Amino acid sequence: MENTAVGPASAASPKTPPTPPPGHPLDAVSARNTTVLVLFTSLTNLADGVTKVALPLLATQLTQSPAQVSGVGLTLTLPWLLTALHVGVLVDRFDRRRLLWVANLVRLAAIAALLATTITGTTSLPVLYLGGLALGVAEVIALTSAAALVPTAVAPGGLERANAWVAGAETVCNEFCGPFVGGILVAAGASVALGTTGAAYVAGMVVLALLVGRFAPRPDGDGPTGTVNQRIAEGLRFLWHQRLLRMMALALTVLCACWGAWLALMPLVATSLMGLDARQYGMLLSALGAGGLVGALTVSLINRLLGRRWAMFADLLGTAAMVAAPVLTTNLWLVAAGAFVGGMGGVLWTVNSRTISQRLVATELMGRYNAAARLFSWGAMPLGAGLVGVLAEWFGLRAAFAVFAVATLLVIVPFLRVVTPGALEEATARPAPD
Repeated sequence: MENTAVGPASAASPKTPPTPPPGHPLDAVSARNTTVLVLFTSLTNLADGVTKVALPLLATQLTQSPAQVSGVGLTLTLPWLLTALHVGVLVDRFDRRRLLWVANLVRLAAIAALLATTITGTTSLPVLYLGGLALGVAEVIALTSAAALVPTAVAPGGLERANAWVAGAETVCNEFCGPFVGGILVAAGASVALGTTGAAYVAGMVVLALLVGRFAPRPDGDGPTGTVNQRIAEGLRFLWHQRLLRMMALALTVLCACWGAWLALMPLVATSLMGLDARQYGMLLSALGAGGLVGALTVSLINRLLGRRWAMFADLLGTAAMVAAPVLTTNLWLVAAGAFVGGMGGVLWTVNSRTISQRLVATELMGRYNAAARLFSWGAMPLGAGLVGVLAEWFGLRAAFAVFAVATLLVIVPFLRVVTPGALEEATARPAPD
């Protein structure tokens, strides 16, 4: 019978030493690293948020086809489906901070190429697709590396706090500040928007140098054993044999498909059905970040009052409301309210799921675990983006969103059956593997 116990891949791993008391030097290092990670996350996700607005809006200037516009969103997320597992092997092989630098260099190269075509007036849909793919690959490397780096940079007792602030920074900057600033910058000119994202990526690389510690997956310097395919299979087996982690990944598959669909089709819904301009669309996306900020600030309180189970359950309801709102109304404030609860639920889920996985997964397996989990979850975002475009072409914009709202509600029963209070208590009480 399956349970949430750590499998053979991590059972032999030594346990992390007890959390240092307040004032201990290691506690100061943990606090510093948390600050650095939050600042790095803020800068890079601010740039990502601007890009998320700029590229789809550039596409709407070239075509009014729902499928072609949603194709831009698809290219930004498709690398999760195509490259996540192999990136996970890289993350468990090389220094994770260096991989973050590599990811930002790829981002800079993509932004520079897009900026050049914008200045010369040669922007086209193929150019936007290629740029989106490059940025998507860099995001896979960056987020997988960062997720694997956190448990080695932060003391175990500070994981929930660090996860809350990092997740809050991701959502606020990617969904709130980034889109709001992006809408203003696109109105000023696409070249201004792209130039700003490049500057933010450079600043993020500088900040990353302030991290204290060593971030190789194997501190002893030993290289991994087995072929790439064998190491990929190890990560997949670990995820599949952990009932709690598997359910979380499968539920997140549906949720991320909904997010991919919403982000891909909302530019067209906003401009054609709701009559919004670039700045108003940026404000609509900002509601996601406002909800995320509230979620980050209240996650500890909500966990104490309701427990992790119901805090994560809130994301199912929030995502359903987010994709259902455009089906029922074109009122900006009501659609924004749906986005707000979706953003809040997303952060509640993210913080709790990261804390749970960091308790269950060994450091040397963290890259492959995160890659495998995100293959099922974030890999669903391009599928959601592609499917919603096809559904919109056949049945209309509102019907397409209705399909995703129903899909989210269907996850409720299996989630409640597997993610029980007992399973969560066992997972969070377990010492974090080294």
